[in-house]
Amino acid sequence: MEPINQTLRRMIKNPSFSARMEEMKNEVLANRDVQAFLEAHAEEVTPAVLETSLSKLYEFIEQTHDCQGCPSVAQCQNLMNGYEPKLVMGRGRIEIDYLRCRQGRVEDERKSITSLIKSMHMPKDVLQASFADVDLTDGSRVLALRGAKNFIDQFDQSHTLPTKGLFLHGPFGVGKSYFLGAIANELADRQIATVLVYVPEFLREMRQSIAENSLAEKMEMVKNAPVLMLDDLGAETMSSWTRDDVIGTILQHRMAQQLPTFISSNFDYSDLQHHFTTTQKGEKEPVKAGRLMERIKALTIPMTLKGKNWRES
Repeated sequence: MEPINQTLRRMIKNPSFSARMEEMKNEVLANRDVQAFLEAHAEEVTPAVLETSLSKLYEFIEQTHDCQGCPSVAQCQNLMNGYEPKLVMGRGRIEIDYLRCRQGRVEDERKSITSLIKSMHMPKDVLQASFADVDLTDGSRVLALRGAKNFIDQFDQSHTLPTKGLFLHGPFGVGKSYFLGAIANELADRQIATVLVYVPEFLREMRQSIAENSLAEKMEMVKNAPVLMLDDLGAETMSSWTRDDVIGTILQHRMAQQLPTFISSNFDYSDLQHHFTTTQKGEKEPVKAGRLMERIKALTIPMTLKGKNWRES
C-alpha cells in the first residue's frame, strides 16, 4: 500500500487538483466578508497564513450568514445548528468562531418566554394565544381586550403589577381561556411569570397529591405565582375541602399579598356564589360561599364575554 504522504504529494502535483485549489482560492477571495476581514487584519495575514487558512475560509463562505435563506433553526444547514460562523485570528492562522444566529436568538427568546408560563392542564392553543388574534366582532370582546390591555399598560407605566386581575365570565366557547393565554404571553414578553391552571383537573390533582405527599409543594407554587390564572372556575365538582382548603386558601393568600389573579368562569359572581353554596353531598353553606366570593371580588374586575361559540365552528 502506498504511504499516505506519497499519496498526498501525488494529488497535489495533479493539475486538476491544483486547478481546483486555485478556483477555491479565487472563490474565497471574492467573498465580501472575507475581503473585509483580510483588510481589517492586513498586518497579521501574510501569504503563508492565507495559504494555511484557505480551508477555514472556504468553510466560512459555504455556510449561512445572518440566517439568509434559512427557514428555521430546525432546518439550519450550518455545521453547528443555530449558529453562524465568524472569522477570527488564531495563533498564526485564521479560525472560525460560531455565534448564535439571529433565528437562534429568536428561538432562545421564545423558549425563555415559554418557560415563564407554567401550565397545569391547559390546551396548547391557549398557550400560544395573542391579542392580535382575538376576534373583536362582539362588543364585549372589545371591552375585555381593553381591560386586559389596561392591566398590561399599568405595568408598563409603573413597572409594578396591578393588584386586581380580571374575572372573565360568559357562555361556553366564547374565548375566555384564550384571553387568559393572550394576557399570559403579553406578561411573558415583559419577563413576568404566570401560572395558568385549569381548575377541574387541578383540583383532581390536588386530591391525588395528598397520597403522594406533594400537596403543600403544589399549593405553594400556585399561591405565590407572580400572576395566577384560574381557568373554568365553577366547572369543578364542589366539596367543602376544594372550596375552603384549596381555592379559599389560595385566594386568601393572594388577597393578603396583593398578588394579581385572573379567573374565567361560565358563571357570573351571583351564579358562582350559588355554585359554592351547595356541596357535592347536598350541604348548604352560604356563609362559606359568601366568604369565598368576597375574596374573588377583592381580587378581580368582572367582565362579560359574549359572541360566537368557537368550539362549534
